[in-house]
Amino acid sequence: MFTKRIGIISLIFAMAASVMTGCGSDNNSSSEKAAVVSSSSASTATEEDNTADTKTNSEKISVVCTIFPEYDWVKQILGDHADNVELTYLLDNGVDLHSYQPTAEDIVKISTCDLFIYVGGESDEWADDALAEATNKNMKVVELMDVLGDSAKEEEIKEGMQAEEEEEEEGEGEEEPEYDEHIWLSLKNAKVLSAAIESKLAELDPSNASDYKANLDSYTAKLDELDKSFKELVDKAPVKTLVFGDRFPFRYFADDYGLDYYAAFVGCSAETEASFETVAFLAGKIKDLDCKTIFTLENSDKSIAETVINTSGKDVEIAELNSLQSVSKDDVSDGATYLSLMQKNYDVLSGVLK
Repeated sequence: MFTKRIGIISLIFAMAASVMTGCGSDNNSSSEKAAVVSSSSASTATEEDNTADTKTNSEKISVVCTIFPEYDWVKQILGDHADNVELTYLLDNGVDLHSYQPTAEDIVKISTCDLFIYVGGESDEWADDALAEATNKNMKVVELMDVLGDSAKEEEIKEGMQAEEEEEEEGEGEEEPEYDEHIWLSLKNAKVLSAAIESKLAELDPSNASDYKANLDSYTAKLDELDKSFKELVDKAPVKTLVFGDRFPFRYFADDYGLDYYAAFVGCSAETEASFETVAFLAGKIKDLDCKTIFTLENSDKSIAETVINTSGKDVEIAELNSLQSVSKDDVSDGATYLSLMQKNYDVLSGVLK
């Protein structure tokens, strides 16, 4: 994480230098143009000023989001006003939050946008440096972890879970708690975070604020409906423990409905190979709990889950839950939304928790 942040800082300084060079060139060009048009009439200059004003007034609000849930929440709140906004989803190539490296183009978009929305956990430390160098000093910012405040949960190392090896940094002081960043997987959190986004959009575009509030209310009702469905499903289920042969980013979700879990790694782990001890522990849980299903995340190669199954000696199916961390622009084009993907998770669980 330290190396990643140094890289981003270097990128920001390099961009600043290039912008200054570009400005110098533009100034020279402007001087030459001024000499050519110096004989133009005052009326022509006035026409050009009016045109410039019209262009400024017609400029779209620029909103930049890091992850898919933020992007989709903005779309749902905008509703019919989406054409009035230039909306950017930075992670649209399908890379997840923990692996994302912003490009120079990404930094420029952030630096000049009207509203920047990001998670704000350890994986987003680069964003603080980008915001410090932003050229739009009137930019509004929604940091999801900050909005959640004391409701944010520290990462949990469960029994049998393989802890991630930490890199030691020179001069490192007392270790600060690491918070679970996957706050969007709670439908209850989604309501709070969507409301924070709606508030900022209303500030940027007060003439359409009533529409944004109405859209938020309608969307909140849909979140409540799916939340109720999950609660009823889990309340009736005889099975309330999930076994993951993968990372576990669903802590907020599990806590919402009183689910227990065992997993190979924490949600933010970069580990990809489970130790013998972890595999043996999960295989033991499969047998002890008489599990018929072991879970993986989207895009998993399922190798850990398959090893756990083989070690357990039981006939166990593999089911996939979507953490909404790697939604691509193609998925968006195919109609993926926050609610549709969470509904798919409901459909998967409804076939297991019975």
